[in-house]
Amino acid sequence: MGTAGMAQTLQVQLNIEKEHQTILGFGASDAWRCQFVGSNWPEHKKEKIAEWLFSKETDKKGNPKGIGLSMWRFYIGAGTTEQGNDSNIANEWRRAESFIDVNGNYDWKKQEGQQWFLKKAKHYGVDKLLAFSISAPVQWTKNGKGYNGDNKDGEINLKPEYFDDYASFMVEFLKHFDSQGIFFDYLSPINEPQWDWEKKSQEGTPATNQNILKLTKMLDKGIDESGVSTKIVLGEAADLRWLYSNYNKSERGNQIDFFFNEKKELKHLDNTITGHSYFTTWPVDSLIGIRKKLKHKLNEYPGLDYWQSEFCILEKNDDIGGGHQRDLGINTALYVARVIHADLTLANASSWQWWTALTIANFKDGLIYLDTGNPNDLYNKQSLKHDGEYHDSKLLWALGNYSRFVKPGMVRVEVESNRNKEALKKAYNNMMVSGYLDKDTSEVVLVAINYSDEDQVLNVTNCKIENVNVTSENSNLETFKVDGKDVVLKAKSINTLTGSLKK
Repeated sequence: MGTAGMAQTLQVQLNIEKEHQTILGFGASDAWRCQFVGSNWPEHKKEKIAEWLFSKETDKKGNPKGIGLSMWRFYIGAGTTEQGNDSNIANEWRRAESFIDVNGNYDWKKQEGQQWFLKKAKHYGVDKLLAFSISAPVQWTKNGKGYNGDNKDGEINLKPEYFDDYASFMVEFLKHFDSQGIFFDYLSPINEPQWDWEKKSQEGTPATNQNILKLTKMLDKGIDESGVSTKIVLGEAADLRWLYSNYNKSERGNQIDFFFNEKKELKHLDNTITGHSYFTTWPVDSLIGIRKKLKHKLNEYPGLDYWQSEFCILEKNDDIGGGHQRDLGINTALYVARVIHADLTLANASSWQWWTALTIANFKDGLIYLDTGNPNDLYNKQSLKHDGEYHDSKLLWALGNYSRFVKPGMVRVEVESNRNKEALKKAYNNMMVSGYLDKDTSEVVLVAINYSDEDQVLNVTNCKIENVNVTSENSNLETFKVDGKDVVLKAKSINTLTGSLKK
């Protein structure tokens, strides 16, 4: 591996005495798009999609077949599909079925497409399953809809007399799948409660912290009586700033303090707060500063885990423009990899989860992109309900640089380097390295992002590196043997180095 003419070698070592968070896993959700693909698409196509998402196997060349997600998020629908056009949600791909009807009868054949992917996740050995709800079933909401409408008081779109029904519904969901051999490790009952969800574009509800606590107490009691051992996770803050500040919504902000400043006597509440990285990633000063503030707040609660539980590209930025227009190339992959790095190393996220695994939109919101293959009508929603073309993205494989190798139970350890004094902002436009250790086997994983336009050299002094898996414009998590102590990291690439500690 020639290194002449390249930038100064970045020399790093793992300080295994300085441990940070234990990794829980990396995930994505089935929201919306899996419903039609799982139900209707040809078997060989959806099998390949599942392989890309869940497989931990390698091909004949030793390259990963998939990104080996270790968490899968299952969306519990609110019944806007059954309402049809009366739901006021024009896009069928953003409606969802409900397991319970207006008469209180359960139909466990609903959400068939999502269930197909759920079973595939279990088949491939995905480590953790999470169920999440973003609206109560429509028959119990104040306006009879899956979205909130014009109500601006921040209160949950749920009639007061149906809190218990909503909690019981989610517990029945858990009990049913548990009886089918599919155990949900976690339940997230409220999603992005800080938004008012007034638009007729998807299901969703606001909720005050008091609303969430009331519902959670009922869930806790119901889970306890049900015999399942699912843990409840709270937060899903629409912006990380609502985790540690009011951010102009006092009844819906400061979620860490509200839910964890005193013992709530909730047996099944996990000691975890979750938040979404939307609108906190640009400029780079904000990416860094907001996560430092979040970590400062988390430090007040020793033992409290933090998950980044939903992200895609929404905010405008100079690097990739913004969310509109899909990008299967390396630039969006690099941008997201930098966000993952910041969430893991600055905020100590123990889990990092992408928003939606599949997309039919001309938007940067999916790992796998679906279209008709017809350039004159790429996003025909009706034909795509039954069949279409599917495309992997560099983003899929870049997430795999973490999810495929940074295994649940690994501990993030400090990475020290000869550039430690380099300003973070400069490093975030150049080279970023994070390190992980399996304490039982001494296996090490380093993820190195070369954000720059030049090849760079990495030297890990106290580890024996055996392989590097590269995601770049020309490689999809491709495996290369390391034949020396120096590893060349291609310009604009995400690299996972694996090996062991030197004895």
